[in-house]
Amino acid sequence: MKEVVEVIARALVDNPDQVLVTETENEREVNIELKVAQSDMGKVIGKQGRIAKAIRSVVKAASSKETKKVNVEITNVE
Repeated sequence: MKEVVEVIARALVDNPDQVLVTETENEREVNIELKVAQSDMGKVIGKQGRIAKAIRSVVKAASSKETKKVNVEITNVE
């Protein structure tokens, strides 16, 4: 799942070198944290959160075979 989020995010932003994706997993869920530059936050979130929702939908579809819940959190690189 980490790779899917990373490919999508790098295609959307102006600073692909500042995209950082981390994945943590426990027995019930997988948490994916997407960090992008402050100037790219709008591009990743989109108007009314549409792009963020689309990213989450793609990840959910890609993880449909797994029984774990997948969460995607978007933050900025500091």
